[in-house]
Amino acid sequence: MSKFKKHLIGDVHLTKDLTLLLLIGGLYSLSIALSNTFVNIYLWKQTGELKDIGLYNLAVAVAQPFTFILAGRWAKKIDRVIVFRIGITLLALFYLSVLGFGTSASKYLLLLGALLGMGYGFYWLAFNVLTFEITEPETRDFFNGFLGILSSVGGMLGPIAAGFIISRLEKFTGYSIVFGISLALFAAAVFLSFFIKRRPANGSYWFVRILSERKHNLNWRMVTNAHFFQGLREGIFAFMISVLVFLSTGTEMALGTYGLINSGVSFVAYFAVSRLIKKEQRVKSILLGGLLLYAAIFLIAFDVTFTRLLIYAAVIAVAYPLLLVPYLSITYDVIGRGWKAAEMRVEYIVVREIYLNAGRVFSILLFLVMINIMDAKQGLPILFLILGAGHSLIYLFIRRINFETSTREV
Repeated sequence: MSKFKKHLIGDVHLTKDLTLLLLIGGLYSLSIALSNTFVNIYLWKQTGELKDIGLYNLAVAVAQPFTFILAGRWAKKIDRVIVFRIGITLLALFYLSVLGFGTSASKYLLLLGALLGMGYGFYWLAFNVLTFEITEPETRDFFNGFLGILSSVGGMLGPIAAGFIISRLEKFTGYSIVFGISLALFAAAVFLSFFIKRRPANGSYWFVRILSERKHNLNWRMVTNAHFFQGLREGIFAFMISVLVFLSTGTEMALGTYGLINSGVSFVAYFAVSRLIKKEQRVKSILLGGLLLYAAIFLIAFDVTFTRLLIYAAVIAVAYPLLLVPYLSITYDVIGRGWKAAEMRVEYIVVREIYLNAGRVFSILLFLVMINIMDAKQGLPILFLILGAGHSLIYLFIRRINFETSTREV
């Protein structure tokens, strides 16, 4: 058994809290994989308007940075684990609301989007802070890689199961069942969170000071700039790809197939990257991943077919692990070496997320402007090629990070 464990995870010491965090992350990924993609289609089928889907996703993106600021304050005043539970509970309430509103959900787009954004804000603030506190520099690549593996497993099982359920049942019955399963998974995650060691808060909340730290710390400025450009791509690609898959086939089962291929390839890629990419290869890996992500856009920018979308799914499934595993590790290392990192880790996470969501908001706003001034078929390829470059540009900032010399300029 120990030999199998060593083969699976390598020479990594799994603590109780690290294991629990991975399990909760896995439950989160499975729940999101089951339902999140299908929420956009659920709303699309009720309204038929791209503008409405854009507004819903804009509400999600706008709510997140404000929630991160509030969640950060609570994490410093109360307890990180309690903030974590609040996030999971809000996500459960989101699916409960979708179930409650039923076929009238499209009338509450902004409310649902804001609730989901708040859930994301509390959840990811606490998850990222706990990741920072529970992992060490030696275990971060493993943690990020293994979490990616769990996300990929969830991504394989979730969409294909949801697509099967939804396509086999009449009207919106399947959606109700799928959203109910997600609700149950989040309830299980809340239960597991009670076994994580409490982490009492202490110290003042210096959010504005860490925001201004960009002026003094080159590494921190480069990381936050990179996160803005990361958000540029994520803003519209997070929801438009699923809409394109549905429009090209007219069936939810196609979304399940797309998710199965994407996550199946991603599973292998995350496992390989987490075991093979060494510290000195991180920046090159980020460059390769970013270029692959941009190249993949040309598969779907001008000629959207289901076959092309499946090829796109496979290509980005290789590219994302190449980029994200070393990128996340570098980000945490920069924070760990930052000014008063031990005291200000919450503030660093909040500022990072503000830049990431600022990129998402900017991206969705451009999308909404585009569909109001021109036909979507003409405008989407242009937007894809412009905003899709975001991940490629990450390399230009990360390559300037230097851990060998002092990062503070003044």
